[in-house]
Amino acid sequence: MITLHGRTILVLHAHPDDEAIFTGVTLRRLADRGARVVLVTATLGDLGEVRVPLDVDETLTGRRIAEVERAAELLGVSRLVLLGRRDSGLPGAADNLHPDALVTADVQLMARRLAAIVEEENAEAIVHDDASGIYGHPDHVAAHRIGTMTAELTGVTAYQATVDRDHLHDARPHLVHAAARATALPYGVPSSEVELMLAATPSELRSKRAAIAAHASQIEADEVSHEAFDVAYGYEWYVRSGAPGILDIVGDRQAAAAVPG
Repeated sequence: MITLHGRTILVLHAHPDDEAIFTGVTLRRLADRGARVVLVTATLGDLGEVRVPLDVDETLTGRRIAEVERAAELLGVSRLVLLGRRDSGLPGAADNLHPDALVTADVQLMARRLAAIVEEENAEAIVHDDASGIYGHPDHVAAHRIGTMTAELTGVTAYQATVDRDHLHDARPHLVHAAARATALPYGVPSSEVELMLAATPSELRSKRAAIAAHASQIEADEVSHEAFDVAYGYEWYVRSGAPGILDIVGDRQAAAAVPG
C-alpha cells in the first residue's frame, strides 16, 4: 500500500454533514494512508429542521459544531476549520440576502483566506463541490466558486466532489435525492463526466456510516440503516481540474461506468 505521510489535502464543504455524505470514504482513506486532512466547513449549518431535542442552554449552532467535530474525528481529519458564515437557505429564499450568508461573501476574500491555509499547511490539492453545487444549493455553488478560485491562486490540483446520477437512481436511496427535490434542480453528473471514483472498503463504509449518523440533528437514523445504504454510499465521485494528484493515487477507477449497475 502506498503511504501518504507528509502530504496534505484541504477539503472544503458548505455545511456540517457534507463532509460525511459526499467525501467520508475519501477522507477516511487519505487519513488511513497517512495524509494530513484539513477540513474547512464554510457555514455553521444554522438553518433547517432540527430532528433531535436540544439540551438546556444548547444552541443549534453549538449542536451542529459538536456534530461536525465528532464526524471529523471518525473520518480521521487532522484539522477542522470553521469559517463561520451563515447558511444561505434554498434558492430564492430570503436567507440568500442575509449579510452573513455564504452567498453574499466576497469570493475573492474567501479564496484568499483558504489560500493562506493551503500555503500554511503546504497542501497539494483541494476538494470542493462541482460547478452545479452537486444539487444546486446556493452554498454548494458558492463553495465551488471559492474552491475554484483558491486552486487558481495557489496552483494546486482541484478535485470537484460530485455524484454519479446514473448510479444513484431511485432504487438506491441517498440524501441527495431529497436535497435535489428541495432545490428543484438536477443533481450530480452523468457517468460519462466522472473522472475519478473511490469504492469503499467495508471498514471505510463503516466509518462513513458512523460519520453521517453523527449528524443526528439533521439526519434521521433510518437514512443510515436501509438495505441499499452500501450501494448508495459506497462510492464517491470526482471531476479533476489540474494535473493528476493525491486522489488519483488512492482512487480505484478512472471511469464510473465500472460501477455495478
